[in-house]
Amino acid sequence: MGCCSSASSAAQSSKREWKPLEDRSCTDIPWLLLFILFCIGMGFICGFSVATGAAARLVSGYDSYGNICGQKNAKLEGIPYSGMDHTQRKYVFFLDPCNLDLINRKIKSVALCVAACPRQELKTLSDVQKFAETNGSALCSYNLKPSEYTTSSKSSVLCPKLPVPASAPIPFFHRCAPVNISCYAKFAEALITFVSDNSVLHRLISGVMTSKEIILGLCLLSLVLSMILMVIIRYISRVLVWILTILVILGSLGGTGVLWWLYAKQRRSPKETVIPEQLQIAEDNLRALLIYAISATVFTVILFLIMLVMRKRVALTIALFHVAGKVFIHLPLLVFQPFWTFFALVLFWAYWIMTLLFLGTTGSAVQNEQGFVEFRISGPLQYMWWYHVVGLIWISEFILACQQMTVAGAVVTYYFTRDKRNLPFTPILASVNRLIRYHLGTVAKGSFIITLVKIPRMILMYIHSQLKGKENACARCILKSCICCLWCLEKCLNYLNQNAYTATAINSTNFCTSAKDAFVILVENALRVAAINTVGDFMLFLGKVLIVCSTGLAGIMLLNYQQDYTVWVLPLIIVCLFAFLVAHCFLSIYEMVVDVLFLCFAIDTKYNDGSPGREFYMDKVLMEFVENSRKAMKEAGKGGVADARELKPMASGASSA
Repeated sequence: MGCCSSASSAAQSSKREWKPLEDRSCTDIPWLLLFILFCIGMGFICGFSVATGAAARLVSGYDSYGNICGQKNAKLEGIPYSGMDHTQRKYVFFLDPCNLDLINRKIKSVALCVAACPRQELKTLSDVQKFAETNGSALCSYNLKPSEYTTSSKSSVLCPKLPVPASAPIPFFHRCAPVNISCYAKFAEALITFVSDNSVLHRLISGVMTSKEIILGLCLLSLVLSMILMVIIRYISRVLVWILTILVILGSLGGTGVLWWLYAKQRRSPKETVIPEQLQIAEDNLRALLIYAISATVFTVILFLIMLVMRKRVALTIALFHVAGKVFIHLPLLVFQPFWTFFALVLFWAYWIMTLLFLGTTGSAVQNEQGFVEFRISGPLQYMWWYHVVGLIWISEFILACQQMTVAGAVVTYYFTRDKRNLPFTPILASVNRLIRYHLGTVAKGSFIITLVKIPRMILMYIHSQLKGKENACARCILKSCICCLWCLEKCLNYLNQNAYTATAINSTNFCTSAKDAFVILVENALRVAAINTVGDFMLFLGKVLIVCSTGLAGIMLLNYQQDYTVWVLPLIIVCLFAFLVAHCFLSIYEMVVDVLFLCFAIDTKYNDGSPGREFYMDKVLMEFVENSRKAMKEAGKGGVADARELKPMASGASSA
């Protein structure tokens, strides 16, 4: 499938020139067939769970004896109270709905099929008996008649825990759920570790419910700010990059100076205290200030060295950001690309969760230790869970890779079209068409490679969470190191995959050939890549921070006039997280466009020199950068050797083309 080729084919590949958009052929077909077979397997899991009755048990619900509510059931051998006719009992009622098993993620309570959910709180057994006589809905076990609720000695075990909370059926799933969600405070406290008492939890939840209109408005504000920022970056890219650079330098110098000043001030201050504890605290603070000051100094020196090396390549970053803004003007549908990707992911995740719920209720009826029915899968089919989890990762990565390939194809079409007036009517749709017709196999292969790295990392993270507090320091260090290494490998592969997709969009080559070609180009322009990935990514990160801060500030100002609740923490966290997610989605598209433009620019300067027959494809802004680089190279050749060597790769590549 392309990765292990012979030496002769490698030599031919190294001599092969880039021919943008000239030929188009199908790539990595075996991987496409493998992906289709895998998706068929995912469909089989869903079909199996539905065919075995799991769909009816999931939607209609079932009691603790295996009877599906709302229908007539067949008798299960050895299970008492099974095979009952529940045609008139359509809802599942739990005797103790607040008794949650956090480890196994289920309700530890007897479940019964009832005709109606108690809409009002029932405080005594007399109220439960009256509810059964009035509504025909018996809330106690099947072997206890309503007339015996107040007289039987077994009522405390066979009847619901008092008081019975008011409940309402969940739409489409026919479960009686308590109306007051404080019933699940214990479960919420396990998920939200900073909540220490129920009163705080109630105020947080009431704050969210009361401010839902404000939260929705702030989320829309973050969306608008993200789109505005993408337009602003295009027009002030040159000024913005230099402003950020100056601010970073001044900030590092100022922070370092303040730390040394605080250290010197505290060191000169007289030690008047005679309390040993306070003296020890003062010494610890002085030592901490010294460590911070030294660390800040080292960071500042390294930052200056990086700025010194990268100063001549900031101009290329500015030019690429400027051209990226033009790309969004010519290809406005790029702005909506995150929406389509998010919509596709939401649809797949909804399907995946629904199938997961089906799997949770499929299998054969088995009697547990308490004498109740559980449905379990036995044999090889019990490993469908693992297959389903791998499908979540691979198909999600496949959808994200399709977005990368679509964006790369559209930007490549824009870049390598000399007359921008002759662009296709919808370059995005044309790119999607090429992706579906030719390159789905390449996307499947690239996403599978990411999956191979992501799964071991997730397994190690799960092991680390399970062993938390039990493993020794050495094992903990090894686990964290492995997780960190796999995370770094995943990020590197993501970057290489993105450039491989760009190479495939240009030359229509398979994944491994495209990855190798892109890697060669990136190595030849390593310093430029470093400049773009430091200056450019840092600028986009500050843009994300700006959107989050602006949305958070607007949220504080709006919530200040809302007097219906007292705690703002959860609404602000929700808004800020959503704002960061939206900003990341939009600016990651911008970052992707910049990376694609850079690879196209590097290829353009390698195989074209501006002479007749080898004209550049690039924008005028990038041409100005090339001309300025050539002038700087000539001046450096007269005055010194170092700078000439630094600028040589582009010029020599252009002349050798």
